[in-house]
Amino acid sequence: MPAGRYYVDTSAYLCLLLGEAGWQRLAGELGGAQLLSSALLALEAERTLVHLSRAGRLTSAELQDALDRLERDLDYFALRDLTLDLCRWRVMPIVSTPRSLDLVHLRTALWFHQRQGLTRFVSLDAPQTQAARELGLPA
Repeated sequence: MPAGRYYVDTSAYLCLLLGEAGWQRLAGELGGAQLLSSALLALEAERTLVHLSRAGRLTSAELQDALDRLERDLDYFALRDLTLDLCRWRVMPIVSTPRSLDLVHLRTALWFHQRQGLTRFVSLDAPQTQAARELGLPA
């Protein structure tokens, strides 16, 4: 069976990176698969890691380890830049009105899906997952 194509949003990636609840199941599903995301993943993940450190939830050593792993992990992703064509693409979920950065992930996932079907849009954010379903993405 060929490896799947998974669009991974930042919430799912951070679950894996930080070893949050459910990370083993997610790692098992994504192991050996083609991983896709927006370049926004790098920015959002870094910002969240810094925020967690400043809030006292990560030590400086843990922050550095996580940032180093993020840098390495990005090599395993096919990333699409946020471009003007994605911003101008008038694709919107039929009911939901996602936050702007969530919409970047949704439109990027749809862009990948239209070129070669995704196995699944992976997010731990319930509204994001619902919006993905509204766009016809496998979630």
